[in-house]
Amino acid sequence: MARKRTDMKKIKDVLRLKFELGLSNRDIGQCLSLGPATVSEILSRFKSGGLSWPLPDSLSDKQLEDTLYNSEAVRRQKRLPNFLYLQQELKRKGMTKLILWEEYCAEDSATAYGYTQFCEHYQRWLKTQKRSMRQHHIAGDKLFIDYCGPTVPIVNPDTGEIRYNAQIYVATLGATNYTYVEAGRSQREEDWIMAHVRTFQYLGGVPRLLVPDNLKAAVSKAHRYAPTLNENYAKMARHYGCAIVPARPYKPKDKAKAENAVLIVERWILMRLRHETFYTLSALNARIKVLMEDLNNRPQRLYPGSRREQFELLDKPALAPLPTHPYEYIDSKRAKVGPDYHVLYQKHAYSVPHTLVGEVVTIEASGHLVSIYHHNQLITQHAKSPQQGGFSTQKEHMPDSHVKQRFSAERLINWADNIGAGTRGVIEWHIHSRKHPEQAIKSCLAILNLAKQYGAARLEAACQKALLLERPHRTVVLNLLKHHQESIPDTATEQEELPVTHHNIRGQHYYQ
Repeated sequence: MARKRTDMKKIKDVLRLKFELGLSNRDIGQCLSLGPATVSEILSRFKSGGLSWPLPDSLSDKQLEDTLYNSEAVRRQKRLPNFLYLQQELKRKGMTKLILWEEYCAEDSATAYGYTQFCEHYQRWLKTQKRSMRQHHIAGDKLFIDYCGPTVPIVNPDTGEIRYNAQIYVATLGATNYTYVEAGRSQREEDWIMAHVRTFQYLGGVPRLLVPDNLKAAVSKAHRYAPTLNENYAKMARHYGCAIVPARPYKPKDKAKAENAVLIVERWILMRLRHETFYTLSALNARIKVLMEDLNNRPQRLYPGSRREQFELLDKPALAPLPTHPYEYIDSKRAKVGPDYHVLYQKHAYSVPHTLVGEVVTIEASGHLVSIYHHNQLITQHAKSPQQGGFSTQKEHMPDSHVKQRFSAERLINWADNIGAGTRGVIEWHIHSRKHPEQAIKSCLAILNLAKQYGAARLEAACQKALLLERPHRTVVLNLLKHHQESIPDTATEQEELPVTHHNIRGQHYYQ
């Protein structure tokens, strides 16, 4: 059975992490939720295809895919067996490597290794399993990140009530224990990612690897071997040229540095704040900054000098430089284009070309701009709107038939004005009573077209009477015309048309 091809975006990430950061195949697999065998296969195909890093700008994704998967040299490439499967099968009584090799060859003999190399590859893989060693941290290599368990309440100064509990973010470098601490509103995605941005600014550089815990803002789906990273978090890492290796669930050794840093912060910072009251997050962070500097400048017991001195000596020279511009948080969502060629983001509808109806697109929203992508290609941008229930529609996204039918509010009002002031009043009421003027177009056209059947004079009279009755609805105007009641000045008739009010009767806005 042929192995499923890897997404081109992940293939480029594999090449970047290998040739720019020099990560091992295992570390790359953990960063990108790929198996080591898959990483090894991609690098082998890259080498067999005669390509070099960095890839030329003129090389498209299609050309890269053809080179990796469709060239004759690649088709002849050998494939590694599934080592985990072999290990499990060999636990069976009577099972031999020869039987497993024959089954492996039966899948595709052209790409299978011979029996000797099959056994050799398995033995090499087996030697890498079940090892345990004391962690040795290289300068500028890993940044461990976590949140403290205790929180700090932010209090309303007027009522004394707790507005929210601030979460304490902690990041520490593996080689020197140099620590950054800040308070945030929550552990949500934006607070988590922007805390990293401020961490890099404080450090003055970027480490090679980020080692977070498995919170939702970092890992969308936790897994011991192949966790799924949050896409926005991964995007931030790409911006700074670093990689993410989440700590494995239930493996405390993976994040021992973070656990120790959290414990120190709780003892040396949070315990000193327990009797203080904070009314704003900025005031809390100002106080934390003072205590953080004291922590980093304090002499260490087990290591020479302070954390800051060790940082200046070891970590700082080894950190990668900061990019020209800091990362700006971008909220990324996937959405399906509706039949009205709009997609919803935060309860506001944004238009896309009508040819994409039914397609899935990616929405990327910053503080002021909403960008929409299809197959990684930018298709449109809109100014971000805070109006819930509103529409942002670009004329070029509409089909020709819709453009021809689109009447502006000004045109409808001018048309009504030619009939009379009463008709204008009814049309203006319909336009202003809707959240979006285009929602009233059909009702307005239906009223104005009554002039063709009943005449402009009768329509004007019916509209005036509907306004007097405070019921300028299309159905009321139409009923007045049908029953020839638009010109009857009888107050009894007007009484009959007055609306009945009762708490059990739904009003007009219920049906809009």
